[in-house]
Amino acid sequence: MTEDLYDRAPGDDEFPGSRREETLAGLRTYLIGLALAVILTATSFWAASTSLLWAPGVPIGLAVLAIAQMGIHLVFFLHITTGPDNTNNVLALAFGVLIVALVVAGSLWIMANLTANVMPSSDLMNLQMQH
Repeated sequence: MTEDLYDRAPGDDEFPGSRREETLAGLRTYLIGLALAVILTATSFWAASTSLLWAPGVPIGLAVLAIAQMGIHLVFFLHITTGPDNTNNVLALAFGVLIVALVVAGSLWIMANLTANVMPSSDLMNLQMQH
């Protein structure tokens, strides 16, 4: 019976009552996610444009709001939870985050080393300015 529940084509009316409730519950989840995403986006724009906040703290606040925004998208739109049926999704997400972190960290490391090794020394720059 449970296999039949998941093996339905769009438009099947085998379970007409539960299908409608399922659709309304999904719509409610998306609307809650949309409302939270809009609130976080508006808060980010406000934090970036106001002078009421402590200026050095604004980038940290924006980073926190961005992480919260990613969490909202993962839970409400991509439906990634920590339930037993979503273990593969969570592992795939963790692997993706690891790869992105490695690429960003490697890029920053390479750019820092290139900057340190390619930039002319201050003596050379002074010599060029004197001539």
